[in-house]
Amino acid sequence: MDLGYKGKGVVVTGGGSNIGRAISLTFAQEGANLMIGDVDTAQAEKVVAEANALNAGGKTITVKCDVTSLDDVQAMFKKANEEFGQIDVLVNNVGWDSMMLFTETTPEFWQKVININYIGVLNCCKTALDYMIERKTGAIVSISSDASRQGEFKEAVYGGVKGAINSFMKTIARENGRFGIRANVVCPGVTVPEEDQAIGDKSMWKGGMFTPEQLQKIGKAYPLRKIGRPQDIAYPVVFLASNVTAGHITGQVLSASGGYSMVG
Repeated sequence: MDLGYKGKGVVVTGGGSNIGRAISLTFAQEGANLMIGDVDTAQAEKVVAEANALNAGGKTITVKCDVTSLDDVQAMFKKANEEFGQIDVLVNNVGWDSMMLFTETTPEFWQKVININYIGVLNCCKTALDYMIERKTGAIVSISSDASRQGEFKEAVYGGVKGAINSFMKTIARENGRFGIRANVVCPGVTVPEEDQAIGDKSMWKGGMFTPEQLQKIGKAYPLRKIGRPQDIAYPVVFLASNVTAGHITGQVLSASGGYSMVG
């Protein structure tokens, strides 16, 4: 099936590692013109080379972008628009956390989680909408977490911020549907990179967040009896961003987590 990405301009934040890498390569495989915004330029350049080597018809480029900086975000979108002539899709993929009990956290930690996971989404959505509203078309997909859908041990601040993203994206969908713009959310569970090249030195997965024994226990706790892999998230994102497959879907929060949370 042709998902309609050929000639389209796609921006993926944090597109160099783990889930972001899989999302980037899947869009590239569909022939999209892709901008990867990442603070880890070395890792992003590796993904650019992988994407362009697919020879699927699109062009992949990267710029260094800290999503907590509105100036960086605006420069990234300006560059993408100059290169591709249009901005059709934004994927807010950047995320960060460090697992600890809430009583062990500090205000500095709270602010870092809020800045990276939420302010970054605000910066990117505000900038993307300026381009999309003008053209009266566009799709935004934000990566949240199943920690936002139920209380999760050692993820109080992160889960709360991701819950804010869920609500924010519903409002973006409601306000901007009149411009032909759709906004949706994908919530992963634990999603582990399959190989070392899938993560950069600045990834929170560098060095491993869980032991093999912990991952085995997590997998057994999920209804599908397995942990998530990056491609498990990339496919739902590319599906929701496509006007071919999801042109009548907006304001939705989709869990792609092996059944970890089942929300009615």
